Amino acid sequence: MNIIYFTLLLVAFSAFVTPDEQKTLHEWTPAAVVSDEAAKAYSLDSCFKAYPINDAIFARMQGKSFKQNCTMPRASLRYLRVLHRNTEGKTQLGEIVCNQSIANDLLDIFRKLYEAGYKIERITLIDDYNADDETSMRANNTSCFNFRVVSGTTKLSKHSQGLAIDINPLYNPYIHLNNGKVEPATGKPYAYNRANLRNVKVPIIDTKDLCYRLFIQHGFRWGGAWKTVKDYQHFEK
Repeated sequence: MNIIYFTLLLVAFSAFVTPDEQKTLHEWTPAAVVSDEAAKAYSLDSCFKAYPINDAIFARMQGKSFKQNCTMPRASLRYLRVLHRNTEGKTQLGEIVCNQSIANDLLDIFRKLYEAGYKIERITLIDDYNADDETSMRANNTSCFNFRVVSGTTKLSKHSQGLAIDINPLYNPYIHLNNGKVEPATGKPYAYNRANLRNVKVPIIDTKDLCYRLFIQHGFRWGGAWKTVKDYQHFEK
């Protein structure tokens, strides 16, 4: 019975998925777009899954997000596969490296965001941007683990432990309230009068936003509620 069921699944998968999509999903090509039918045929459970950091992923991270002085054990990190809706509403493949302790939280949150049609422009490892936060944010890239200090300080960020994630950072920037500096610099048009923002490609994160509500439900803290800085993109645990 199991063999028959598995065979039927393979037939169904082949019927809805082109050879290129099969390869894209099997190899999990970050930022690639696939059809909704392909994602469902591949199975959403397989599209929202956590794995230990294998050698290929670690090679991408070494010297970038995982710097030589990194104190975070590789074994404590997880590589997540997730789907998301891009700015055109299409299904796009995403990837996240995070602390193993929040892996299940993120899988549940991102699956619910995807199923709700919530738009996130891209979710790829910050290593694709040489682990440079400004460059990644300007590309509106959502990312999590990066062994680095908090901007403007010598204190290690929660990102260094894989316990913080930045969502759609271009449109939800970081603001230094003492000097008005905005990160990314290209996010300045979206830093103020946020309730009246127009012509943005993705949802603006505030206390009514679905992304905010899901992260809070999972016990995360939101940087947009901080007093000394405003970090609208940021959720940490």
